[in-house]
Amino acid sequence: MKTIPWKAVLPLLLGIIIALLPAPQGLNLTAWYFFAIFSAVILGLILEPLPAAAVGFIGVFLVAVLGLAGPKPADNIRWALSGFSNTTVWLIFGAFMFAMGYDKTGLGRRIALILVKKLGRKTLGLGYAITFSDLILAPFTPSNTARSGGTIFPIIRNLPGLYGSSPGETSRKIGAYIMWTAFAATCVTSSMFITSLAPNLLALDLVSKTVKISISWTEWFVGFLPVGIILILILPYLVYKIYPPETKSSEEIPSWASQELDKLGKFSRKELVMALLAVLALALWIFGGNLIDATTAAGFVISLMIITGTVTWDDILANKQAWNVLVWFATLVALADGLNKVGFVTWFAKSMAALLTGMSPIVVMVVLVVIFFIIHYMFASLTAHTTAILPVMLAVGAAIPGLPIKTFALLLCYSLGIMGVITPYATGPGPVYYGSGYISRKDFWTLGLIFGTIFLTALIGIGVPYLLAIK
Repeated sequence: MKTIPWKAVLPLLLGIIIALLPAPQGLNLTAWYFFAIFSAVILGLILEPLPAAAVGFIGVFLVAVLGLAGPKPADNIRWALSGFSNTTVWLIFGAFMFAMGYDKTGLGRRIALILVKKLGRKTLGLGYAITFSDLILAPFTPSNTARSGGTIFPIIRNLPGLYGSSPGETSRKIGAYIMWTAFAATCVTSSMFITSLAPNLLALDLVSKTVKISISWTEWFVGFLPVGIILILILPYLVYKIYPPETKSSEEIPSWASQELDKLGKFSRKELVMALLAVLALALWIFGGNLIDATTAAGFVISLMIITGTVTWDDILANKQAWNVLVWFATLVALADGLNKVGFVTWFAKSMAALLTGMSPIVVMVVLVVIFFIIHYMFASLTAHTTAILPVMLAVGAAIPGLPIKTFALLLCYSLGIMGVITPYATGPGPVYYGSGYISRKDFWTLGLIFGTIFLTALIGIGVPYLLAIK
């Protein structure tokens, strides 16, 4: 008789225990049961008794069959499938298609060889090259999924193989370092500029409507500048020390890369077509924001990839990794949205805020920012988090005498980008880098906690005194 693995038992046990406990005051049973299932799913994602997509799928349909997402069966199935209409989910899928195009045409290998030829002697140098590439694109690309998942990732995924690093046993040679550096970097750059993350623009609109404060592009940039500069400058080195690559330097690899480039010869027609399509996608993401959605742009360019023969429809159907990530993230988006829909997240935020009565205004401000940051473990969308929780936190802060509301608003807004580092589903590029296979499940969650703590500490430790000094 086959024994049930403990990794499967623990999530079930957690869900049952929470469900059997009495619902807290102010929270209805539906929301409490939903939270029980959500908690079980999150633990399931951490332990992975089944593939992550299967865990999310089971969780969504368990909620639907129990009728926790709406009063009618039709409401529940609409909710269960709602994640598949999320634009970020399909943009993530598009990132995998672009990566496949780079791979099939050989363009990705060529660009990787060029990078290694110029910078590949030191692994740390590659880390800084990736970080600064994201920084350069950030002010002009409001979607970090498009910027990092759709532009940076398809290129750098070709780098590890040049060093004999593949997902699995050899991932720590260099692949894991490169992938985590790229992911963590885009979380920092997402906070540096209003225009580097779509929810930043939404957040400013909510700040204006809720507390009647306007924040300009320059004010935002100057306010985050010391935190951003320090994090960007030390990030590749921090990853290098905390999550060190096994291959730290190589004198031979750049010479070998030069020889391989000579063997490749001139650009092939397919490489040139892929390069033009990549430039078109980037141009649409940067300049077409008011005319075309980032996901629409990605879908259009993928259509052109099919039409030009850069990839085939069979290639797309055969990309199991992309479809797996699509199902996984779509179900998580639905679950996180449902947690907010049933009122649990708002109840939690207000309950935490109520405990702060009587404290110093500055202490309250800091604690509210920390709560706002930690709550993101319950979200698979920065936009949903911003919409649901930012107005609540702003209203609580505005009701506290002596609290510097503009500083508070800026801190909440700045936290949106950096909080994306905490989980594999916290921001759009997360599933892309997690899905690459180079960073193990355990490492991703552990690194998310470590770097989330570092980023939040920097925001509070540097940002709070700086913003109070310049206000």
